[in-house]
Amino acid sequence: MDLTELLAREGVRDTIARYAHAGDGGKLNELAECFAPDGTLEIKGRSTATGRDAIVAMLGAGTASAEPPRTSSGAKFFQRHFVADPVFDSITAERIDTRAYFVVFGPDGADHWGRYRDVFVPVGDRWLLAHRSVAVDTTAPGSFLAARWSQ
Repeated sequence: MDLTELLAREGVRDTIARYAHAGDGGKLNELAECFAPDGTLEIKGRSTATGRDAIVAMLGAGTASAEPPRTSSGAKFFQRHFVADPVFDSITAERIDTRAYFVVFGPDGADHWGRYRDVFVPVGDRWLLAHRSVAVDTTAPGSFLAARWSQ
């Protein structure tokens, strides 16, 4: 592994972390900035959005409320994404393909978990998502995501 590849890998890891932190903080515009301008977010079996504005609109749909959401236990909702075991399947100067596991925790424990399959491309001095495929393996009974998806 040479220095160029090492820097590319670290750029990808930085984008993965920025995506998780922005999503956890409800900062959808910052999350969308983790994508190339024409990047795509695909939630398997649910929806797909291409372009930063469309990604913000898709993720923000149905969440505009003066009251913060509550969980089934009545606790104030928060979420924390944990991304594990990123694998770099291919690395070129124009594209990096990765896959990883994720779990999202809230005040009642694990909310949902699954897998990411990502394609990153260089944009300026960053590696941004050209395509993120999110496969949610399951949701915990009574979880925030399960309730949101049942609406």
